[in-house]
Amino acid sequence: MAKPIPKENVVYIILIGVLCAAALYFAYEIRWEFATPESLQTKRVSVMLWLIPLQMVILYAFGQLEVMAARMRSYDFLQLSSALGLTAIFQFYLWYVFSGKDMPGRSIILIDFMLALLAIGGLRALLQYFRGDAFGLKQKNGLSSQRIAIIGAGFVGNSLALELLTKRGFGMVPIIFIDDDSSKIGCTYCGLRVFGGVKTIGQAAAKFDIDRLVIAEPAISPSKIREILIAARRDKLDVLIVPSPQELLYGQIRADQLRALDLEDFLGRNTLDTDSIEVHDLISESVVMVTGAGGSIGSELCRQIAAKNPSRLLLLDHSEAALFTIEQKLHSEGFHSLVLPLLADVSDETRMRHIMGRYRPTIIFHSAAYKHVPMIEQQPGEAIRNNTLATAKFGRLASEYNVRRFIFISSDKAINPTNAMGASKRLAETYLQSLSGKEGMKTQFLAVRFGNVLGSSGSVVPIFKKQIREGGPVTVTHPDVTRYFMSIPEAVGLVLQCASQGHGGEIFMLDMGKPIKIVDVARQLIELNGFEPDIDIEVKFVGLRPGEKLYEELHYTKEEYAETPHPRVKRYTAEPADLAIVEAQLSELEEQVETLDRNQLKQMIRRFVPEYVPYLD
Repeated sequence: MAKPIPKENVVYIILIGVLCAAALYFAYEIRWEFATPESLQTKRVSVMLWLIPLQMVILYAFGQLEVMAARMRSYDFLQLSSALGLTAIFQFYLWYVFSGKDMPGRSIILIDFMLALLAIGGLRALLQYFRGDAFGLKQKNGLSSQRIAIIGAGFVGNSLALELLTKRGFGMVPIIFIDDDSSKIGCTYCGLRVFGGVKTIGQAAAKFDIDRLVIAEPAISPSKIREILIAARRDKLDVLIVPSPQELLYGQIRADQLRALDLEDFLGRNTLDTDSIEVHDLISESVVMVTGAGGSIGSELCRQIAAKNPSRLLLLDHSEAALFTIEQKLHSEGFHSLVLPLLADVSDETRMRHIMGRYRPTIIFHSAAYKHVPMIEQQPGEAIRNNTLATAKFGRLASEYNVRRFIFISSDKAINPTNAMGASKRLAETYLQSLSGKEGMKTQFLAVRFGNVLGSSGSVVPIFKKQIREGGPVTVTHPDVTRYFMSIPEAVGLVLQCASQGHGGEIFMLDMGKPIKIVDVARQLIELNGFEPDIDIEVKFVGLRPGEKLYEELHYTKEEYAETPHPRVKRYTAEPADLAIVEAQLSELEEQVETLDRNQLKQMIRRFVPEYVPYLD
């Protein structure tokens, strides 16, 4: 059954038809100075009978007969002009073919084009004005819309203002712009005046009864965001922000993309390009497997890889719930036929052998791991089984099935480790480096180290957010503890850069920026939620946990530093250990991992990782 045409759309189509007819009628009148000969009056009617339907068909083809198209931006004006211009060109063609017989004259065709463009454009401008609720600032449900000030009168700010003025369903009406550019203050854009800079937010809020601020500067600095947030908290204003530069397409912003401020905005937004031809060449038409596909890093790896045209993307995870979530997310983004979810544990060699033989991946991103430091510290055997032994078996399997490239997701905690998790990752790095150096090895084994990523499961940020929701206290281990942070999309983008650069045996380290005190992260999150640290929400120091460092290190002293083509990626190369020795060490660990207690196991690991300083009960 055909979907009925909305009533308002029918009215809009009729109006357009009437305007097209009126334009042609007055084109004749203007040409003949309102004394159109009687013979041409008859011809005018006959022309209307075929020209108006033709114009309506072409307008429909250009998407100009939808009532939702009743807006007038530069793109819309171009589409309307193209549709009417095509009609005029067709009339000129008919005039030429039939030598002007029974066809409108050339001057009438031009006048008709200009009048139709003026009439339809004027109608749409009026509809845009009224649909923007210029008079009452009311939504259809009768609730008052929020009055907003847009911070940033640049291209993105103007695009957002037009979006909100055109569409009334978002409950926000732009009133003024705020911009620190002195050349813009006092100017008018999209009918909105630039009131002043960020320091005038309080004055603007009082004068114009502002309810909310929207930051429309994608590359805004963290210090400026903090200044805006302080002003907003003082005047009890909500704050939203546009997406990051990577998420914007040519500066066009939709109102439904606006989001609340997050910690990433305070730690700085990465504007460095993490996409390249090399990455596309690596992924395109390849069968790519991601282990731990449902995890924080794994799911973002899947999302970014899917966008680079692999022939198939294998999602592997032992958690049914996590696997279902990432599968559904990728389906919603249009990758239905591309993705294949595989429920499996990488430590299950029989199952993994079947998968490798059946699907033959050419590139593997191995991100499956146990990573929660305090939990693993109490159960080091699980870290050895999952992070080290399973990785070693999987690496051997990858080489057996001629996988072209194997990228191991490691951690900065593998550098001079003080916890079992870091030591287990370091052992896996050592083995893969040794395996890569084996004579005749065709698989290129790489490792990528990076620190904390914002929003990953088990990281401090989600824990702090939960503590703030519960009213505090926010617990920090030590006032001087520092960590490196980056966003998940940024980290994964750089992992793909590493994957495209490696040749086998390298360990890559991502440039994490400057280390940040965890206590500063806690205080910024408290401020983001509208509270005062140590006044509304207490920050409480509870002492370092077993295996925890005050600060993370970036590389071993024996590793040689080398630049890479990407400024945010460093390459470390070291002489690989003898493969036979490393395999003997792992065999010894595998034999005794079930029988030793955790202190004995940590001491055993230390024999194989001399840099490891274990925490012993």
